Amino acid sequence: MTELEKIERAKMYMEKLANGINPIDDTVAPEGDIINQVHLSRCFFFVSDVLRQVIENGGIRPAPVSPRPPKPPKCPFELPIDQRSRFAYSEEPISISEIGKRLNALVDTEAMQKCSYSDILAWLITLGMMEWVALPDGKRTRRPTEAGIKMGISVVERTGERGPYQAVIYDISAQRFIVENLDAIQPATHT
Repeated sequence: MTELEKIERAKMYMEKLANGINPIDDTVAPEGDIINQVHLSRCFFFVSDVLRQVIENGGIRPAPVSPRPPKPPKCPFELPIDQRSRFAYSEEPISISEIGKRLNALVDTEAMQKCSYSDILAWLITLGMMEWVALPDGKRTRRPTEAGIKMGISVVERTGERGPYQAVIYDISAQRFIVENLDAIQPATHT
């Protein structure tokens, strides 16, 4: 038996299995039989179709055709100075992730990388406004330094699904400082 004949036989078995037929004795499998499960049946039809393609191509599977061309690489995050005025500042202090969401809402994130809140935090650490501190449970977290507190970064107690926790929030002056200095964040954190 040639390799192509083996592939043709395998295709026949897959078609029978996909249709709920025992390929050995050609009997219809009982309704509760495992080969009648929808997911397996779909898999059998898929394998049968792949084998059909191989047979039609003389025993070699043709290269898959991509349904769409690959996406071009995204540009680094950038928000021109004239567009920064559209940032939705909050009178109430907000989290760094909320600041990131609001910045990303101002750009086309399909064509541009998102502004990561972790990049902003890393930048604030380099400025000495945030620092890593050890928690009682041994984990580490970022907290504002004296300079960060003066800039408008604070810590508040909140309660979530898992109980109380501390959240770092940014008042409007800290929000403005971040938005006005986006260019300083990008070169070191976005590639």
